[in-house]
Amino acid sequence: MVSEDDVMEKLGEIYDPETKIDIVNMGFIYDVEVEEKDVKVEMTLTSPGCPMHKVFVKKVEEGIGDLEGVERVEVDVVFDPPWSPDRLSEKARKELGME
Repeated sequence: MVSEDDVMEKLGEIYDPETKIDIVNMGFIYDVEVEEKDVKVEMTLTSPGCPMHKVFVKKVEEGIGDLEGVERVEVDVVFDPPWSPDRLSEKARKELGME
């Protein structure tokens, strides 16, 4: 059975093409729920009008869907609370020259 850690590891392989930082370190992932063979991801983007919206959702669905034991993936993109640079990990801050 897939675990939350497995899902988070897979999400860490999906990169924001603009910053070249993965979506976990960008702070886009709000929640991950695993129930048997179903995975639900609640995530955000930098803005509601982000042109990468569909691309990110597809990459998350495909990436998690490739994990052994996963049958269904649901991705919920939310904007409440809105993303802000405060959500960046220490690693992302360093890579972006913010520290």
